Amino acid sequence: MAFDPGNYRYLPGGFQYSAAVIANPGWEIERARFAQPVPLAEGFARIEAHLASIGRAPTALCACELRSPEPLVEAAFVAFNRGYVQPLERWGLYRDEANPVARCNLCPELGGLTGPSFYAFSYTVPSASKAASFITSGAAECPDRPNYRDSITRLGETSPDALRDKVHFALGDLETRFSPMGVSWADVLNVSLYTVHDLHHVMAEEFGRRGALAGGLNWHFVRPPVQDIEIEVDARAVRRELVLP
Repeated sequence: MAFDPGNYRYLPGGFQYSAAVIANPGWEIERARFAQPVPLAEGFARIEAHLASIGRAPTALCACELRSPEPLVEAAFVAFNRGYVQPLERWGLYRDEANPVARCNLCPELGGLTGPSFYAFSYTVPSASKAASFITSGAAECPDRPNYRDSITRLGETSPDALRDKVHFALGDLETRFSPMGVSWADVLNVSLYTVHDLHHVMAEEFGRRGALAGGLNWHFVRPPVQDIEIEVDARAVRRELVLP
C-alpha cells in the first residue's frame, strides 16, 4: 500500500502497526536511537522536533521501536495500542484502522523501565541511492492476528526442540514479507533477535542456511510484549543511523 505523505509503501498489518515498510524510489530510511529509552509522550514530542529540525513532516515517520516494563495479556496489549495510535492519528499517519508505521515493542528482562518508552524510530529522507531501504515489524512464533495464544507454536514449551520450532515459524513469517517488497535476505543489513532464551543450537540451521547472518545478529535480552510469546525477530536495510542524546 502506498503512503504518499511519507514517501514510502507498507504491508498492511493490524491497526497498531504495519507488517513492513519500504522507501519509495528517490528516498531512503534513516534510523535514530535514543541513548536511553525515553517515556512515550516525551518520545513523540522529541520525534516531532527531530523531524522538524531536518525539514521533514511527522508523516515521514515509518517505524517505531518501543520498550515496555513487562509482557501484557492480549486485552491489555490492545488497550495500550489504542492509546499509542492517537498521536499517529493526530499526525495524519493513522486513519480508519489503517496504520502504515512498522513497529517492535519489547520488554527488557533486566527491567529498569517504569512505563512504555521509545527506544528508536525511523523515517524517510531524500536519497540518490538505488538500494532497497526497508524495515519489518517484529515476527513471533504465531501469526500476527487477534487471539495470539490460540496459535502460538509449542505454547508453554521452551525445550531446545520447541525453541527450534518457534524460531522456524518466526523466520518463515518474516520471509513472507520480503517477496511483496521485492527483497530477499541478500538485501538485509541488520537482523535482530529478541528473546531471553539460548538459541545457539539453531543459529546454523535456521539463521545461517537462510543467509540471515551475513551482517551478524543483534541479540536483545528482552521478552516480546504479549505473555506466552517467547521469540521475536525483525530485519532492516538502513544505511544511516544516529544516536540522539
